[in-house]
Amino acid sequence: MQKLLSVLTASLLLSACSWLTPYKLDIQQGNYITEDMVAKLKPGMTRNQVRYVLGTPMLVDPFHANRWDYVYREVRDGKVVVEKRYVVNFEGDKATSFEGEVFPTQKGFIAAPAPQSAREQTLEQAGTAEAVNAQNDAKRANQ
Repeated sequence: MQKLLSVLTASLLLSACSWLTPYKLDIQQGNYITEDMVAKLKPGMTRNQVRYVLGTPMLVDPFHANRWDYVYREVRDGKVVVEKRYVVNFEGDKATSFEGEVFPTQKGFIAAPAPQSAREQTLEQAGTAEAVNAQNDAKRANQ
């Protein structure tokens, strides 16, 4: 009886393991290439110029030294959601062709200022008023 109870307990405990799954991180990895970055590329650019515009490539294949691969992957819940690849081909030190998928330009995504809190607005107004008073004092002193 005790042996049967221990076998049942063990089987229940082991079957519970199938219900538990580990947490899987959302992973964004690689080079995020946008349309405006690609618009800056021109044939004949040097490797350093391309690196300045697009960043360091994710893959520099030693067997294909004249090709740079920019890869972007986004994984959620262990599944690939987005995968884009952009390839730059070189002849010597000069870029010859560009091909692949890119992300759309995100206008205003980075440049939009964060809204100011009431305290920050008050400090800014006080600073502006103080600056105007200082300018008026300087004008009176010069007259």
